[in-house]
Amino acid sequence: MRILLVASECVPWAKAGGLGDVVAALAPALAERGHEVRVVLPRYRSIDVAASGFVDAGSACIHLGRGIEQWIGVHEARLAGTVGVWLIECDRFFGGPGIYGSGAWDSDEPTRFGFLSKAALALALDRGFVPDVVHAHDWPTALACAWVARAEEAGLPGLSGAASVLTVHNVEYQGRFSTSVWPWLGLPEEWLSPELFGDQDGLNLLKGGAALADLVTTVSPTHAREMCGEPGGHGLGGFFAARADRLVGILNGVDEERWDPATDPLLPVQYSAGDLSGKIFCRAELQARLGLEARADVPIVGMVSRFAPQKGFDLVAQVVPAFVEGGAMQFVVVGSGDAATEAFVRGLKERVPGSVGVFIGYSEDMAHLAEAGADLFLMPSLYEPCGLNQMYSMRYGTLPIVRATGGLADTVEDACDDGSRGTGFVFAQATAEALEGALARALALWTEAPTVFDRLRQRAMSRRHTWQAAAVQYEQAYVAACEHHARLRAVA
Repeated sequence: MRILLVASECVPWAKAGGLGDVVAALAPALAERGHEVRVVLPRYRSIDVAASGFVDAGSACIHLGRGIEQWIGVHEARLAGTVGVWLIECDRFFGGPGIYGSGAWDSDEPTRFGFLSKAALALALDRGFVPDVVHAHDWPTALACAWVARAEEAGLPGLSGAASVLTVHNVEYQGRFSTSVWPWLGLPEEWLSPELFGDQDGLNLLKGGAALADLVTTVSPTHAREMCGEPGGHGLGGFFAARADRLVGILNGVDEERWDPATDPLLPVQYSAGDLSGKIFCRAELQARLGLEARADVPIVGMVSRFAPQKGFDLVAQVVPAFVEGGAMQFVVVGSGDAATEAFVRGLKERVPGSVGVFIGYSEDMAHLAEAGADLFLMPSLYEPCGLNQMYSMRYGTLPIVRATGGLADTVEDACDDGSRGTGFVFAQATAEALEGALARALALWTEAPTVFDRLRQRAMSRRHTWQAAAVQYEQAYVAACEHHARLRAVA
């Protein structure tokens, strides 16, 4: 198969969240299975083309609505040695700071990413890469599915046989904007209907792209079910429920080259399930780096997270201080985001010095050290489409404490008291009482039943969530999308 991935992020060149990691890992995994894969993303100002290994690949002309033409520069490189990557350079749309703008109602986001969606398809055809499947990601490239559906009228007849797949990484972010941009996009006026792009008085790019895609995927089976209702659908529950037969949940994988305690170069000492002695050194280094007391008699509970309401910090603020102040645990937080959460973690550190370690910002080194040095990892998310940190934690022998939502429910098995099953500690309700119960249970096992805790740790480290397995499921999704597209063409 020829597969074109159109995305706003791809590691190592552009990353604002997990989307960049997914694209960077999925594309090579598909190539390993014999598919011809290309990735298209914008050349943001932050990307140093020469230093990043890109070469000049000429230019191309993109035709938009209202007879508008826009020339672009093209740069080319390889991802993992197997996947061709095209950067689209156009300062008019991508020359500003950062990847995303404010997201305000009247921002230029729909024109920027609408242009990316059209330009990626036109560029592929210009370079002779006629895809069997166009795979778009989240609202910024959802319009690619619309262009594929309207290929001949959009001046892209070479794509009339292509199927489209849209992956929803986080349904909360839908790309809702004013309809004033619609004529510029050159799409049919009737597509502003409530069944497609229409959303109250505006337009919804994710919704329209999902309606026109041959198949929609999301990043875990449980999240796929949650999207078909409320609050999990974030206003689109009924919309997705009506299309449940074309919605598939596929768990993200873990990049096992970057996240393996036996080979991780960011750890002071590597370790494995067969020899956990190195984890003790990582624990000591974490305590030293973040100013914790060098204690071996209490567990360390870690968090690496965006500071956002979604991540359950309101629950953390209600529950964790009592455990820390009572001397039952040490607490480590690595992350950044809203000011209220930052003030909370800083304040807790000031109240209980030596028992709380805080790193504000993102550091790959600190993220890896926190995963390795902690004993338990806290993820009390209100919702979590997939989540990766719980998978990293299990691989590093750091048992996760999670709420049963999205990918957390799909990847973490609740532990029983004798350790005969389980890979972490799971609670169902998004309440302080439920989190308190799960945390107390985890701390008690660490303190009172270390043999049982080690048994759970060994089992957690044996679990694998690979991109190779995910690629097989995406392959099946592509086949289903192609079959759906063929049926539509047969009756057209």
